[in-house]
Amino acid sequence: MKKVILITGGSQGIGASTAILAARKGYRVCINYHRNDASANEVVNKIRAEGAEAIAIKADVSKEDEVVRLFETIDTNVGKVAALVNNAGIIESQKRFVDMDADRIQKIFATNVIGSFLCAREAIKRMSVTTNGAGGSIVNLSSVAARLGAPFEYVDYAASKGAIDTMTIGWRRNLHPKKFA
Repeated sequence: MKKVILITGGSQGIGASTAILAARKGYRVCINYHRNDASANEVVNKIRAEGAEAIAIKADVSKEDEVVRLFETIDTNVGKVAALVNNAGIIESQKRFVDMDADRIQKIFATNVIGSFLCAREAIKRMSVTTNGAGGSIVNLSSVAARLGAPFEYVDYAASKGAIDTMTIGWRRNLHPKKFA
């Protein structure tokens, strides 16, 4: 049986390219997207045209109930997730730090950080050998902006990607390579 991969933000850019590559490597592909039905369907159709399996599931990863529904939909229609690519992320227009408001910062952190945490949590629940899972892999996408800080441009985005880097280090040290905690 083919392994199931979930790629958040899989309807365009890096996520779409990752979905196509994963299908070519033999995965059953689940693409998560937030808004663009046409782009998500286009990626699914490309994958299916190559003879592979793919579905698209609309969900806002910044909302816990939608993340839970996303994983439950995959469980029911495709199978247990064996790989997760936390790719979903947003960026706002360039702005000086002193001009950024709380709504903008909360929106970026909700998608870029909280979304990755929630998706990883649900994936780990399914992958953990302690809950009859078969193990698995999680890839978190970050940015060089996390190290550079993106001054005078996207310092909020850079900070969110720094949080992803820290989260990844924490998981690497916390999750035993053969047994998810």
